[in-house]
Amino acid sequence: MTYFRPIPMTDPARPDGGFYLAGGWCWFDRVEVLERGRASQLVPARDIPREARARLTDPRPDFAGLKMDRPRLMGILNVTPDSFSDGGLFLAPEAAQMQARTMAGAGADIIDIGGESTRPGAAEVPEEDEILRTAPVIEALIEGGLRAPISIDTRKGAVAAAALAAGAAIVNDVSAFTFDPALVGVVAKARVPVILMHAKGTPQTMQDDPTYDDVLLDVYDFLSEKVMEAEAAGIPRTKIMVDPGIGFGKTAEHNLTLLRNLSLFHGLGCPVLLGASRKRFIGSIGGEAQADRRVPGSLAVALAGLAQGIQVLRVHDVGETRQALALWQAIYSGGTA
Repeated sequence: MTYFRPIPMTDPARPDGGFYLAGGWCWFDRVEVLERGRASQLVPARDIPREARARLTDPRPDFAGLKMDRPRLMGILNVTPDSFSDGGLFLAPEAAQMQARTMAGAGADIIDIGGESTRPGAAEVPEEDEILRTAPVIEALIEGGLRAPISIDTRKGAVAAAALAAGAAIVNDVSAFTFDPALVGVVAKARVPVILMHAKGTPQTMQDDPTYDDVLLDVYDFLSEKVMEAEAAGIPRTKIMVDPGIGFGKTAEHNLTLLRNLSLFHGLGCPVLLGASRKRFIGSIGGEAQADRRVPGSLAVALAGLAQGIQVLRVHDVGETRQALALWQAIYSGGTA
């Protein structure tokens, strides 16, 4: 199989042969051609197959009513006692609602609510408990007039169904439909957008010496397969977003390889989400053991994602990321977030 990784650029001086990446703010005029077992080649973008170039250049359709022609922020709301960064802080419904409104006010385009920690080593939460943690919060936020769409961060069909009934608009599945076979049917029936993420193993096992033949191409192939399976189940590609799953069954070097080559995933023809906020490798490289003090490193990774055309950043620190994003856009594209 041949893979095409666009070399993204943000310089305002775009040449005549430069193509806009996914209808967004980056452009490219060269493509790295990758094949397993062979050295890569750099070729002019105009020379790759028309279908492959179309996948890289076609503007992405709106996702949950949000235009994908500019970067979007997804605010993380963990309604859990044991999440790696903020476990227990927003377990109480009132605290969760206040945090959701705070993030929306700070510029979050999406609020991502999860009732089960998927940090390394985390235990599975019973469906009933996960529903009790999430559905009432979602319902209260909708009734309270929250305008940002809500995504439910779950691997389970019953939890997603309850969240959608309460008013959630997106399903965010870190298992890409591999954990609960019922979830794909829930999403297809509800006709809602879905985010499919790559993870190697389960939270209990994913960091037990993860290995790959080629982490970049293996993750790409996994997501390509899951997108096609979702299409076969009745979910159109226009309603699918992909996430390479930074930190989910990856070493620090795996994470860095994916981050260096994020633009490859635009070849799937879907918007791409990057969720690296406060993760362990940021602390390891940046020398910060305390998760909530990894904001500077998280911002550095987020801006690296923007430079590769990533449409959605999933973050804990919405206000800080919004400020960084606004400055980045003002410098590189003359606009603001």
